[in-house]
Amino acid sequence: MAAKSYSKFVCLIVLLGLIVSAGPAVAQAPAQDSSYKIGPNDILNIFVWKEVDLTRDVTVMPDGKITFPLIGEMTAQGLTASELKKAITDKLQNYVTAPEVTVIVRESRSQMIYAIGKVMRPGPYPLAPGMTVMQALSAAGGFAEWADPKNILIVRREGGKETQLRFNYKEYTSGEKLEQNILLKPGDTLVVP
Repeated sequence: MAAKSYSKFVCLIVLLGLIVSAGPAVAQAPAQDSSYKIGPNDILNIFVWKEVDLTRDVTVMPDGKITFPLIGEMTAQGLTASELKKAITDKLQNYVTAPEVTVIVRESRSQMIYAIGKVMRPGPYPLAPGMTVMQALSAAGGFAEWADPKNILIVRREGGKETQLRFNYKEYTSGEKLEQNILLKPGDTLVVP
C-alpha cells in the first residue's frame, strides 16, 4: 500500500513539475476555456493539495453527476471548472482543513460533432471552440469520391426539435452565401450525401 501511495506522490510531483516548467502557456489556458460547461462523459482531474487520497480523475456520469470521496455524488454538468472547484471546496471543508482544490477538464467528451456519409473519415469529432462547417469537413478528411458537396446537411437538435440546415460547398468556396459556414454546436451532425 505504501508503494502505491509513493508512486502516486511521485507522479503528482512530476505532473506539477511539468506544469510549472510549461510557464505562461499553461497559465493562460484556463482563461481561454473559463466558459466551458462540463458535460456527461467529460474526464476531470480533481487535485486536492496535500491530500493524495482525494486527488483523482473522475468521469462525469450520463446523468451529469460525479462521485467523489467524502462528498458522494454531486452534479457537475452545466458547471464551469471554477464553479465545480468552489462546490467541491465548500463540501470538503467539513472534512479537510482549508482544502485547496483544482479542477481541470482533462478530456472533453461531451462536446462532440458527427460527420457521416461521403467524407474520408466519418465519425465523431471533438467540437473545438468556434468550429465551423468548413473546419469540420477538414477534420473529417474532406470529401470521399462521389460526394455531393452542393447538398450537405447540418442536422441540429435543440429543445427536442430537429432542424436541418443546408450547406453548399461549391457556393461557399466561390464566395457566394458565406453565411452558410455557421458555427457548429455540440451534437450537430454533418451529412454529406
